Amino acid sequence: MDSLIFFNSRDELLRIDTAKIVYFEANGNYTNIIMVNKLRASVCMNLGEMEKALADQIGDEAKRFMRIGKRFIINMRYVYSINVLKQQLVLSDYDHFAFQVSISKDALKKMKDLMLVAKV
Repeated sequence: MDSLIFFNSRDELLRIDTAKIVYFEANGNYTNIIMVNKLRASVCMNLGEMEKALADQIGDEAKRFMRIGKRFIINMRYVYSINVLKQQLVLSDYDHFAFQVSISKDALKKMKDLMLVAKV
């Protein structure tokens, strides 16, 4: 079952299917949301607040998302490759999109090790 997450501001309401979110990227006090259809949305909350919103609104489904370093929360379902030396993470559905994200070696190494242990 897909979960919906809502972001409400004074002027806008966003209703997003969490299965369609590829990753979140910090941008100061804002968070950019990048989706499978390449749409982007921006909400007025930092990445820490976004983590809390995910947990509050979708509960256990929030486990599909992983915080990577200071700038990203990624949807683990779309991890295609992790290249520690190139500091590159590729997120793809193997069919319609592939996003390349630059992440620190340290954060990628931790993510790689965690994924191998958890077999996510």
